[in-house]
Amino acid sequence: MKKRKVILVTDGDQHVQRALEKLAKQLGARCISQSQGNPSRLTGKQLVDLILQTPYDPVFVMFDDSGIIGEGAGEQALRYVATHEQIDVLGAIAVASDTNNQEWTKVHLCIDYDGHFTTYGVDKEGIREWEFGRINGDTVYCLDELNIPIVVGIGDIGKMRRRDDIRNGCPITRKAIEYILERSKRDENRKLHTDFSEVE
Repeated sequence: MKKRKVILVTDGDQHVQRALEKLAKQLGARCISQSQGNPSRLTGKQLVDLILQTPYDPVFVMFDDSGIIGEGAGEQALRYVATHEQIDVLGAIAVASDTNNQEWTKVHLCIDYDGHFTTYGVDKEGIREWEFGRINGDTVYCLDELNIPIVVGIGDIGKMRRRDDIRNGCPITRKAIEYILERSKRDENRKLHTDFSEVE
């Protein structure tokens, strides 16, 4: 059973859709445009069906709770997709928002609005915060409970004081995606090397 490689994105407005569609074309990936919604409209099962129909991967999928506290429709769909036996989650982009600390998640690292990696969180504008290794967001409630190999935190996709503007190629979002892809490739090579070593 061939698994589809997926990157989860915890935001789903039209700015995010346009950014991911453009980056998917540039990076040879696919974007599930129908996953756009604020909040998410499709169920996890519907999203998996769409993912499995794509001719190639990696696949970008959007999830959005539109500020609902607790596990809303977006996070329920995210949990379903992330734990499905035919889905291989390469990583997640956790998008910061103004939630007044009501929802947060741990992140492995963040990228600020200048494109710099940081171990501190960032806010919606992509500005570095004082919290170490965590960000606040609308649709991040269940990320800590899922076995996601890498979670990258960034500010509002397509915005961040125009530093991530689509006319500039969404450089912050692109950097987050490229980091997840590079990291997954390294992990895959390491696993292959380990497997061959065991055979020898």
